[in-house]
Amino acid sequence: MRWNWWQNLRSFPPLVWIILIGSFFSRGTYFMVWPFLAILLFNKFELGAAEIGLILSASAVGAALLGFYVGALSDRYGRRNILLLGSAINLCSFALLAVTQTLPGFILAMTLCSIGRAVWEPPASALIGDLMDNQASRELALQLRYFLINAGAALGPIVGVWAGLSAQQSTFGLTSLSYLLLALAFIWGFAKTETGQLAKSNGDGSVDLGSTLSILRRDQVFMVVIVANILTMFIYAHMDSSLVQYLTRAEAPRLVELISSMIFVNAMTIVLLQFPLMQLMRKLDINGRIMIGLVILAAAQMWFALNPVHWFWGWMGATFVLSLAEAILFPTMSVQIDRLAPEHLRGTYFGASSFYALGWALAPLAGGVVLEWWGGPTLYWMLLALCGVVFVLYRTTAYLSRPHWPEREEPTISSGESAKATG
Repeated sequence: MRWNWWQNLRSFPPLVWIILIGSFFSRGTYFMVWPFLAILLFNKFELGAAEIGLILSASAVGAALLGFYVGALSDRYGRRNILLLGSAINLCSFALLAVTQTLPGFILAMTLCSIGRAVWEPPASALIGDLMDNQASRELALQLRYFLINAGAALGPIVGVWAGLSAQQSTFGLTSLSYLLLALAFIWGFAKTETGQLAKSNGDGSVDLGSTLSILRRDQVFMVVIVANILTMFIYAHMDSSLVQYLTRAEAPRLVELISSMIFVNAMTIVLLQFPLMQLMRKLDINGRIMIGLVILAAAQMWFALNPVHWFWGWMGATFVLSLAEAILFPTMSVQIDRLAPEHLRGTYFGASSFYALGWALAPLAGGVVLEWWGGPTLYWMLLALCGVVFVLYRTTAYLSRPHWPEREEPTISSGESAKATG
């Protein structure tokens, strides 16, 4: 990929900028409190590690399945209504999370949060591909979106701690407000821009769930990639759930400061090193980048397993290594789906990538059980072994087949925004 930064950035249509900026602000307010949710549940309701893990896991399993179906719906009916629906669900879920005082209220709000994210993410990623035909610009937009998400994640905990908001439930009201502003921006973008009008009307009535499932079953490479990436997400997700519980129950010193610092190190590593790493590995193919990321991910699990609970800077070092793996793996996984997806099924393929959330969903439950019975070091040795399984799965994709896609006509974009949409 050629990184002609200024020219590619200028080619982004307004709706793409709405997605990018909206991702930054919504994720920043989200991370003011969400990483401390395990602490809130522990302090408010005195739940055990396995119980907290079950709540966090159950709230995401159904959302992962829903994300696939929503992706297919956005291919059939267009992106606008699905994006607005996702924004509305997120608005309501975080508003509820800000005010509820009961355990059933927390469970309902967290379930709605997971559903809202599953509804919003696939059409948002697919819309970027719809509006940008140039591969270099499209992949830069996907990379930039991940960059801005992590910039928000870096600033959120810092602003929260500085303003005295971290671990305060009411902070979720700011996240709710950010989704209201995002919904209004989408309404304007689809109504007032030429590419927005095109995207609003785009949809393929021939796409149906039955035929799509049949195609996906024949795409052996994609199916193995989905399984491998679910496992990768499962390994990484313990950073957000199990690790917090491990440190909390082991009575690590300066706990809130430690967790905030780890989040900051994680996000700033992405912010500062994501694009330099991608530039460094630009001549490697997608699988080559992922293999390197997996090796680094495995090294991080080993460090977590060996690090003494009271060694503050050891946790920072392990988090930095994990973040290097994330900076390589996660943006590459988005580009990977974009390259694997045929144009007319882009929403379906990004929707299928919602199954990654199964890994995220199962991690708190599995981590909570292992922590209660065997402890933190055992958990991370198990995750190290799982990295080897993912490595083998990716090696097998070289020997698998894919369906043949029929040629489709390029979408017609009005001359006024042709340059903007294509770069």
